[in-house]
Amino acid sequence: MDRREAEIKEILTKISSKDLIGAEMQDSKLIYSVVGFIQASDGVDNALLISNLGYLLAQKGLNTCIVDLKVFYPNLHHYVDATPPKKGEGLIKVLKSDKIDLREELIVTKYERLYLLSPSPQDLLEEYFDFNFEQIERVITILKQTFDIVLVDIPNNPPLEFCLGAMRSCHLGFFTAAERMEAVINMVKLLDFASSVGISTAKFTSIILMNLHHIDFDVSVMKDMGFNIVAALPFVKDGVARSNKGKLYVKDNPLFNRQFIKEIQRLAAQLAAQ
Repeated sequence: MDRREAEIKEILTKISSKDLIGAEMQDSKLIYSVVGFIQASDGVDNALLISNLGYLLAQKGLNTCIVDLKVFYPNLHHYVDATPPKKGEGLIKVLKSDKIDLREELIVTKYERLYLLSPSPQDLLEEYFDFNFEQIERVITILKQTFDIVLVDIPNNPPLEFCLGAMRSCHLGFFTAAERMEAVINMVKLLDFASSVGISTAKFTSIILMNLHHIDFDVSVMKDMGFNIVAALPFVKDGVARSNKGKLYVKDNPLFNRQFIKEIQRLAAQLAAQ
């Protein structure tokens, strides 16, 4: 048995509240255990936010799974320094069949209690066109029952089922936006479209401002449209540089940007306490 097989064998005891493989899984104790993040403008790096936030939640003792639903351009595996699935494995495999053990398709990261479910970068684009809401929701439901908290990177592509299906399955959602005027327009258009097909949009009214350069930007328009700004993360050059090397900014960094750390730790504390 190689190292990966040994780690996979131990996942059940790490992430399940039951010891027996055939035992019924229990829902997370958190009220909002499935949290989605949608990019609302250019100049935003969801993967940087989700990977660092996932690590902080795992450090709080929560068994955490981050899910990359950007099926056309998955990149979260880079940010946690993990090897992506081979072609036909990972996310697409569990979507295709409900007989596949999802635990065998999880990527065990090098961080304790932090796992990743990702598509393979080698998968063909057309392979993802025919999945429906039910298949996507089935996978998210299994993750919800297995992990304490699930962080989902949702593509802002309304015609794609992975966008609307994930929005419908999330308990709580955040838009991530930079100092761009089109951010508000993009958020309103997506929510209007989602509402027109029967998806509740009330859970996606919170905004995380990211990569701020302290431009003279009027954020009041966001508040006027009914959105709530819950965090504001400045652009940190070293954070981007470390992510390009597969390293987390919030871990083992001798020099931190205080505002970035304060905001992301506050966000992690709110998610862990709800």
